[in-house]
Amino acid sequence: MTIRTCTRSAARWLAAGLGVGAGVYAASAGLAWTRYGRPAPPAAPERDDLLDRLMPRYDIVERHHVRVDAPAAVTLATAREMDLFGIPGVRTIFAMREWIMGAADAGTAPRGLLADVQALGWRVLAEVPDREIVLGAITRPWEANPVFVGMDADAFVASREPGTVKIAWTLRADDEGDGRSTFRTETRALASDEEARARFRRYWSLVSPGVFLIRRLSLAPIKAAAERRAA
Repeated sequence: MTIRTCTRSAARWLAAGLGVGAGVYAASAGLAWTRYGRPAPPAAPERDDLLDRLMPRYDIVERHHVRVDAPAAVTLATAREMDLFGIPGVRTIFAMREWIMGAADAGTAPRGLLADVQALGWRVLAEVPDREIVLGAITRPWEANPVFVGMDADAFVASREPGTVKIAWTLRADDEGDGRSTFRTETRALASDEEARARFRRYWSLVSPGVFLIRRLSLAPIKAAAERRAA
């Protein structure tokens, strides 16, 4: 096989791969658009009383979990200290968002997930020591460089600021006994009015495939790091 033939073959495979990737992305974005405003209810193990009190209604939801051979306290501590940008693929997804939206590169040194998001403006709304942390903020996520406005739990629940989206998300570790746990993360978002709802629906359809990937990519590193820590 000549070099020219190899080059043409590689180009065809690359084009096919890009085509499949574009198709998957388009299908995921379309599904996000269709499901907007009709979030799936949680299964029994996913139910979260803290989130239900803080945000009983929501337009979209993302739920992910992984079983971990480590106690719940160790699993949650590991998740709090995770370097999100150090996970292969995650930095690329954020860079793509920055490129598409024309955003500035944050470029901050990692300090751990909880410290990093609090530095951006997120606030802890509720916490069960060694079991769960709920964070929240009000923002306009469709902006190139969104500002996250944190507040206490009562102000968060009462907030109805026009043209904004209220977002709450969790880091949670459920004790399964025998030194094992299940790590869970859930994100809920609710637009404040019809204008915000329309803008957020367009934005969510664009970014939801990337958000899903970030959540999924973070599970295995948390599991591995927690199990090393427990050992």
